[in-house]
Amino acid sequence: MPSMGESIMECTVLHLLKKEGDSVAIDDSILEVATDKVDTEVPCPYVGKISKWLVKENDVVPVGNPVAHIEVDDDTPGESRISPAEPATEPKSEPVEEVAIAEQLENEFEQVISKKRDNTPNASGNSQFYSPLVLSIAKEEDISAAELAEIHGSGLESRVTKNDIIAFLENRKAKPQPAPVATSMNGSSDIIEMDRMRKMIAQRMVDSKRISAHVTSFIETDMTPVVQWREHVKNEYRKKSGDSITFTPILIEAVVKAIKDYPLINISVDGDKIVKKKDINIGMAVALPDGNLIVPVIHRADQYDLPGLARKVNELAKRARENKLKADDLAGGTYTVSNIGAFANLMGTPIIVQPQVAIMAFGAIKKKPAVIETPQGDLLGIRSLMFISHSYDHRVVDGSLGGLFLKRVNDYLENFDTHRILI
Repeated sequence: MPSMGESIMECTVLHLLKKEGDSVAIDDSILEVATDKVDTEVPCPYVGKISKWLVKENDVVPVGNPVAHIEVDDDTPGESRISPAEPATEPKSEPVEEVAIAEQLENEFEQVISKKRDNTPNASGNSQFYSPLVLSIAKEEDISAAELAEIHGSGLESRVTKNDIIAFLENRKAKPQPAPVATSMNGSSDIIEMDRMRKMIAQRMVDSKRISAHVTSFIETDMTPVVQWREHVKNEYRKKSGDSITFTPILIEAVVKAIKDYPLINISVDGDKIVKKKDINIGMAVALPDGNLIVPVIHRADQYDLPGLARKVNELAKRARENKLKADDLAGGTYTVSNIGAFANLMGTPIIVQPQVAIMAFGAIKKKPAVIETPQGDLLGIRSLMFISHSYDHRVVDGSLGGLFLKRVNDYLENFDTHRILI
């Protein structure tokens, strides 16, 4: 099982796309899997024949565990995202928490689903399999078994996808709904059970605070040159490209430049060793329609100019919101940014994405009175100001490096070239 992104340790097998005895070529899709964030197909690294599957549908498989035996004439893998598997062993038989959660959710819908399967044959051969992600959303949103069984699936073999269930929820919001029933404790509080995704998010946040010694530094940045330049070019850019130019690619460009100046911020920790990353892979937090956050990665962000970054940012954000991200889009981040200003927040103290050692949050841009220093003396003017917060791991990033890096990002933004041409 290949890596499916930062901090994802296991995947749920949705479908086996090849049968035992089938021939396969390099990059043929052989199985479809799901994580808590993305569904994706796994390509084959060899030319050969599948002699034995070691997993079955609905299994939860740890990353790195073998999933199949493949007979090959040449045991040199092709150019693929998957590393050759270690000598195959039978999957562990110990119960996994994710399996238990998925089975619990599936049992709740089993009776209605079975009835629907018996009485309403599906021309596509749909077996009414629901991924753990779909089931957890259904549980969280109090979707009944009957409602879930009636949702038309747009996925493989008419499977209900995350987008299908979100569309159902949007339509349901337009209709009056009865008040949700919750367990009451002494009549003064309601008890709400965490869903699977929230449990996983909670665990990762606690793990990050336990692993990294978090320190946060702040700076207030004069974004007036950037704001004026963007206002000047945004209409022309939309007219020529058909897309918008947001502040995010401009902020990411400043971060990338600062990482080049201070490469020891682009590291991770492995025991007592510091791993210095050669590639600059910027993760950017994206808010999803269901309220969750996902962090797609711009790989080798230093290889893009500003128009290229703008296109990449818009593309990843769009695919994230449409649930079309691939596993590679979430893997390999070395530094993360979060534009909390999109929620009108002035500043925050972001939690580091492991195993990275730093994360930067950009607050809302607000017009404020400010002192402007000139050769003729100080003046009072209206400026567009923004707070930047930089959280870093004090085990390996001292205050001097963390503070200087933040100041360098500030300098690149305050000295932005307002004469540059975007297209």
